[in-house]
Amino acid sequence: MKLAELAPPQVGYNYAFLDEHAKREVRRSLLKAVALPGYQVPYASREVPMARGWGTGGLQVTLAIIGEGDTLKVIDQGADDSVNAVNLRRFVVRMTGVATTTDALAASVIQSRHRVPEEKLRAGQTLVLQVPLPDPFSYLEPSRTVASELHAEGEYALLWLRLYEDIALRGEVLSGADHPVLVHGHYVMAPSPIPRYDLAALHQAEHLTLLSAGREKRLYAVPPHTDVLPLAFDDVPFDIERQPGWVCAQSGETRGFMTELPQEGGEARQVLSDTGYLEKLLRRKRGETVSIGELRPNRLAEPYD
Repeated sequence: MKLAELAPPQVGYNYAFLDEHAKREVRRSLLKAVALPGYQVPYASREVPMARGWGTGGLQVTLAIIGEGDTLKVIDQGADDSVNAVNLRRFVVRMTGVATTTDALAASVIQSRHRVPEEKLRAGQTLVLQVPLPDPFSYLEPSRTVASELHAEGEYALLWLRLYEDIALRGEVLSGADHPVLVHGHYVMAPSPIPRYDLAALHQAEHLTLLSAGREKRLYAVPPHTDVLPLAFDDVPFDIERQPGWVCAQSGETRGFMTELPQEGGEARQVLSDTGYLEKLLRRKRGETVSIGELRPNRLAEPYD
């Protein structure tokens, strides 16, 4: 008898890493989340080979829904080439063999941290957002039980009070990201740490948005053609981040969410955050034929309550 005969046979990973029972459990939770827009659905968040807080929730949703015919795009802070985005994409490809792209229009599944692509997503595409804290009450109500009761009763006075204190003390709302939004006229949800600039992209969108927090074991969803309205007072309207006169230093584009890059001498230059969109603009600037989609809105087209 040889030693190799005593060793167990080598078994590879299941397709998309998660076992079939785990993927079915995530899908059932997603169905409930889609049926109740904005409602936080608990699920048995599994262990994956990366630390909690680095996109494990979004990764599990992506692994549960992705198939052989899908094309994947992964972005972090708008960039396709950041460390987090590269490692997540590499893992999903290793576990599934799916095609990847940096073009938002060519992707069927887009997993993102902190940003929504500048180009308008279409019906049939799925946007998966990584979420650190899924409950907008996280900083205001320490008891999850009480927070759940407030959501059930539609009692959001604490959130309104927080907005009022910002305005009363500082003259404006200071939520740079993760501004609370009212979904389908009922639940208030935390829209992942995306900037206020991106919130209009979720309102009456054609694509499906899935949000998941692996560490907190909660997921929720915004189905297509659903109202997503930022909380705001009538006399102090909601506004996006100010970028007065900013121009992308690489493309010359004036529209789009930009990041500031510090330079020597204390100055800064602005560059488009969405690197996939920026790459298209640069290719067109070089005379290449590039398909650039319609830019999605950054402000709501009509007043809201």
